[in-house]
Amino acid sequence: MVMVDVQCPEYASREVVQYGRHANGAQRYRCNPLSGERRIFLRQYHNTGRLPEVKEQRVDLALHGRSIRDTARVLIVLYR
Repeated sequence: MVMVDVQCPEYASREVVQYGRHANGAQRYRCNPLSGERRIFLRQYHNTGRLPEVKEQRVDLALHGRSIRDTARVLIVLYR
């Protein structure tokens, strides 16, 4: 058995428990910080278009009048 040290990306808390599986089979985790609200996250995202950093970039590009295809080309995101 291997122990993996998991840390919440938002709160930097180690108060993390396993919280089921994602639809693609990836393990989900739930952060239970002493201060703040609970947050569910994945250790590694497969769909990079849903990462918070990419979402912020998408909004910025949309506000500057970029099209969806142009945004996908800039961020190298595959849409199906």
